Amino acid sequence: MKDLARIVLGWGAFVALALSGDLLATPTPAPILITALIAIVAVIVVAAFGVVTQAEALAHRLGDPYGTLILTLSIVLIEVVLISAILLGPGEHPTIARDSVMAVSMIILNLVVGAALVVGGVRQHGRLTANRRGIGVYLGLLVALTAVAFALPKAIGDDGAYSTSQAIVVAVGTLGLYAFFLYRQTGPDADAFREPAAAAAPTHPPISDVWAANRREILTRITVLVVTAIPIVLLSHDMASLLDDGLGRLGAPAPLAGLLIAAIVFLPESLTAIRAGAAGEMQRVSNLCHGALVSTVGLTIPAVLVIGLVTGQTVVLAESTANLIVLGVSLALSVVTFTARRLTAWHGAAHLLVFAAYGAVLLG
Repeated sequence: MKDLARIVLGWGAFVALALSGDLLATPTPAPILITALIAIVAVIVVAAFGVVTQAEALAHRLGDPYGTLILTLSIVLIEVVLISAILLGPGEHPTIARDSVMAVSMIILNLVVGAALVVGGVRQHGRLTANRRGIGVYLGLLVALTAVAFALPKAIGDDGAYSTSQAIVVAVGTLGLYAFFLYRQTGPDADAFREPAAAAAPTHPPISDVWAANRREILTRITVLVVTAIPIVLLSHDMASLLDDGLGRLGAPAPLAGLLIAAIVFLPESLTAIRAGAAGEMQRVSNLCHGALVSTVGLTIPAVLVIGLVTGQTVVLAESTANLIVLGVSLALSVVTFTARRLTAWHGAAHLLVFAAYGAVLLG
């Protein structure tokens, strides 16, 4: 019953917002704008807890990395579709992919990971560890993917955009690497993405046996998760004009709106990761955070490059020097954090500091 109520609430809010297009068109009176934003955020939070409930049930039933992968792919795929829809719609949006993925990177690598580590470090008196094999794969992929996405076009691109031949090579190479990663993660190397104790002495039955015995429950939960998650993303993008309007009146920088929207889109995953950190499940935190970012970059960049090639639009991916520095520090800190013998709240605090530095870059 709760699941149905959350679905009705989420989709009902989206339909109501769509029907209120004229009422909420900018410039919106301040009382209406504030009321609409509060209502939208409240609906998103309620729906997010529904997504978290289904994700945790699937993770318990399927085990990692399969359970967390379903949540990650559900949200990332919806986000990729919406970014693609913006590119295919009216107007020019040359930096939409770059700004969105950069905001997601900072939120995931520093804000969510930092919060999960602080909560886990404070609440857990034992030794917090992660599976170094899986962490090494994630961070190695992220270094390669983000360098190709954001740093290389700054060096060889034309005004921050790849040429046609360069875009084809990058799109095919990125998508191929991501497909190979998924194959290995869900197949031969699945143990690398489980908690260290579980990987050393597996207690979960094979995924094929779990699927055969619980097919109906798994499909039902996946359906409920996706149907509950879609309104979260739709509402967050529909509220973009309201947020831009409100921040504009406050004199806040335009990229701040993208950061807030990205935070809302990934709210279900963020809540799940922080709860996993509180439970001391640091590999699950990595699967949710680093896995989500690998999927975001691995799917978004090829999608927007292909759209740019087909439509003739310019896709600017090159990042500013300041953002590249913050991204490089974030990746280096992630390597130091997750290869340590013991993960602590101190590591989390350092990640939160880097996120604050990113905020300073935006405000500057």
